[in-house]
Amino acid sequence: MKVGIIGGAGYTAGELIRLLINHPEVEIAFVHSTSNAGNPITAVHGGLLGETDLKFSDTHPLNDIDVLFLCSGHGQSTAFWAENPLPEHLKVIDLAQDYRDESNDYVYGLPEVNRGRIENARLIANPGCFATAIQLSLLPLANAGKINSPVQITGITGSTGAGVKPGSTTHFSWRADNLSVYKAFNHQHLAEISRTLSRLQPGEPIELNFVPVRGNFARGIFVMAWLDSDLTEEEAKKLYSDYYADEPFTHIAPGAVDLKQAVNTNKAIIGVEKHGNKLLITTAIDNLLKGASGQAVQNLNIVCGLEEHTGLNLKPSAF
Repeated sequence: MKVGIIGGAGYTAGELIRLLINHPEVEIAFVHSTSNAGNPITAVHGGLLGETDLKFSDTHPLNDIDVLFLCSGHGQSTAFWAENPLPEHLKVIDLAQDYRDESNDYVYGLPEVNRGRIENARLIANPGCFATAIQLSLLPLANAGKINSPVQITGITGSTGAGVKPGSTTHFSWRADNLSVYKAFNHQHLAEISRTLSRLQPGEPIELNFVPVRGNFARGIFVMAWLDSDLTEEEAKKLYSDYYADEPFTHIAPGAVDLKQAVNTNKAIIGVEKHGNKLLITTAIDNLLKGASGQAVQNLNIVCGLEEHTGLNLKPSAF
């Protein structure tokens, strides 16, 4: 398959290029970046030195490719389609948030809940990173109608989640040895989380009290979600194990979860514990892989009828 990438200079695009140049069924036709046109990919993504001779392009011939990945900032996908006609044959996987509400015929690309729809989709809206981790923490409970109290959530994210453009809260001297809360109770990913949960568990809206935290590390998301529950720990673990039994990347841990089990992979590692009447769910993912580019490649594999692990057999950075 020939694929193209729009917005090729960011962190998610860099990870996507890394995955796709090693994908046995893919040829990258172009990586578009107006500001870097003509420069080697490795001038921006230095970790790919020795792996590719590709250069950034200032053109994006959509009729010459089978799949397009949109990796530009939020809001820019809408602008792109306002200026460019969508070829009838083209499949699109959008990593921005523009169509996560499933407007304009997009399908929400969380395989653990939407695989059947993704298989038949042409336009896929890749989920957000926090949204992925939090939904995977709660899907089995919602599917069983077992979220009957407010859900308290704390999630810690690495600095790459803020994007490649430097800012006051991503500068190394500020971020190192530091923690801070941001967008408490009103994070932008709450909308897509609530939509999914309400489809699985209709009725009264589920109250999600989410406090995001900026972590002092580069990669990964670690989510802790807890709620009142009448399930025993054994019942809860069985519920999660059964729900994710056929999922290639989502795994229930036998013991404590740590971030390094997931970083540099497309895995989601989930722990289930009961403490008194509280059910605690801990989930670890890599924000740039299962939370972005890895999940985008997983969606590519699904929509193109390939085995889901294709191009995604990655080793965690466990040491």
